[in-house]
Amino acid sequence: MALRRLLTMFAAAVLTATTLTIASPAHAAAGTTGFKAVEITGDGGVALKANVIAPSASGRHPAVILPSSWGLNDLEYLAQARILAGRGYVVVSYTPRGWWLSGGQIDTAGPKDMADLSKVVDWTIANTATDPARIGAAGISYGAGISLLGAAFDSRIRVVGVLSGWTDLVYSLYADQTRHRQSAGLLELAAKIVGKPSADLTANMADFNAGTDVAGVMAWAKVRSAATYVDRINANNPAVLIANGWGDTFFPPNQLVDFYGRLTTPKRLELRPGDHAIAELTGVLGLPNEVWTSLYSWLDTHLASGTTAANPIHLKPLNAAAESYPAWSAQTSSTARHGLGRIRALDGTGLLGGAVSSGWTKTLPADRDTVASGGVVLITNGAAAITGEQPRIWLPFVDRGRAGVWAAQRRSSAQRIRGIPELHLELTGTESTGTVIAYLYDLDAVGNAELITHAPVTWLSGSGSRSVDLRFPATAYDVPAGHSLTLVVDTVDPLYYDENAPGDSVTIAGGSYVDIPLR
Repeated sequence: MALRRLLTMFAAAVLTATTLTIASPAHAAAGTTGFKAVEITGDGGVALKANVIAPSASGRHPAVILPSSWGLNDLEYLAQARILAGRGYVVVSYTPRGWWLSGGQIDTAGPKDMADLSKVVDWTIANTATDPARIGAAGISYGAGISLLGAAFDSRIRVVGVLSGWTDLVYSLYADQTRHRQSAGLLELAAKIVGKPSADLTANMADFNAGTDVAGVMAWAKVRSAATYVDRINANNPAVLIANGWGDTFFPPNQLVDFYGRLTTPKRLELRPGDHAIAELTGVLGLPNEVWTSLYSWLDTHLASGTTAANPIHLKPLNAAAESYPAWSAQTSSTARHGLGRIRALDGTGLLGGAVSSGWTKTLPADRDTVASGGVVLITNGAAAITGEQPRIWLPFVDRGRAGVWAAQRRSSAQRIRGIPELHLELTGTESTGTVIAYLYDLDAVGNAELITHAPVTWLSGSGSRSVDLRFPATAYDVPAGHSLTLVVDTVDPLYYDENAPGDSVTIAGGSYVDIPLR
C-alpha cells in the first residue's frame, strides 16, 4: 500500500507539473512569432500533437526539436521554447506517440518513435524557416532518450541535449542484476494514467515485475538503448551534451559515464546533486536554471557559432564547489583500498581500512531491513538537491544483527571522493539466489551518518561460497576532517526487488574490501 500511495503521489505530480507548464505565458515573446498548435503526421499516419514558436526575423534559423517527457505533453517546454525562440531558434515541441492526445500506443523510444522523430524533422524543414544543416534535438528524461537515440538514426540531427536521460535501459532496469522496483513502478503507473500502453510495453513490464523472461525484457530494453548504437552515433558525429543527477534513481549515472567514454563526437558531461529531472525543474517553470543555461551554450556553440567550454567534464559535488576537468579520469588521482575487518563484539562494528584480512565472518538475515536506506524514489535525493543536505541516519540505530557495519579511522584531513567506488564481497554459505545492498556513509563524531552513495547487487545461480562485485553510482563528496567513511551492508531496500527468501542468510567473509577513488 505504501508503494501504491507513492505511485499515486507521482501521478499527481505529473499532472500538477503539466498544469503549471500550461499556465506559463504563451503570448509572443519579443522577436518571436508566438506559439502555434500544430499536428504532425508521424510514422504510419499517427497524429502527433505539437507546438511551434520561431524568431520573427526573416531568413533561415537553427532549429531545436523537443520531445516531451514520459507522462507529460508538448506543453511541458513552453517556457524554455519561448526563451530559445528569443535566442534565434525555431522550436518544435511534440508529444510522442501514445501519450495524451497524440495517436498510437507508447513505443518506449523504440523503432516507431525513431521514425516519428524523423517525420518531425521533415515537417520542421518543410513548414518553418529552419536551416536544414542546423537542427538539434533535446529533452528531459523520455525526451532526452528519444533525442539521443534519434541521432543514431537521423544524421540531420547535429546537436543533442540529454537532460536526465538514459543510455542503457538494461542497466536502468537491472543494474548488477537487481530489478529497480520503485522507479519502474512509477513509469508504469504514469503510462496507465495519461498514456496508451502498447501490448509490448505491458508484457515486458509484467515480466519485469514478476522476474520472468529476463532475457526477453533485456532484449527489448537493448533495442531502446543508445549504447547499442554508439557506433552509428559516432559515425553521424552529432555534438552530445549529457547532464544528469548523482542520485538519479531512474537512470543512475554510471551508464552515462561509460557511454561518454565510448563517444568520439564533440561531447560534454555534467553531473549535479539531485534525483531524476530535479536539476532541470526550475527551468521548465521558466526560472533561471544552470542546466538549461548550459544547453543554450551547447546549442549556440554547435548550431550558432558560440564558444566551446575549455573543460568538457563539469561536476558539482554533493557538498563542495563546482569543478571541471579535461577528462573523466582526471578527477581521480589515486585509489585507496579499504579492507573490511573483523566485527568487534563491543560495538558490533568492524574496521574499514588497512590490509585486506581473512579469518572472520559476519552473517546477515536475508529478509530483514534496517534504517540504512536509499530513500524514496524522486523524493529523497530530490529534497537533498534542494536543501543541500544529504539523506541522514543515526548510525547507532542500524541493527547490527541485521547489517554489517565497518567504519574507517577518523582522518585529520578531508577525504575527497571522486569517481566510482567499487565493493568486493567474499560470501560463504549463500543460497542460489540473493541480494545485498551496500551504503557508503559520512559518519560524524556523534553518530550522524550522511549517505554518499549506495547500490544493490544480486546473484541468480549457484550456492555456497562466491564473490560479488558492485560499482557504486559515481559520486563526488568531501568527507570532512574528523569524520569516518563508513560502510553498511544489509539485504533489503524498498527501492529494489530482492531475491532473498524468508529465513535465508548471507555470510560476508574475510577477503572483502572497498576501493575508494580519491582526488
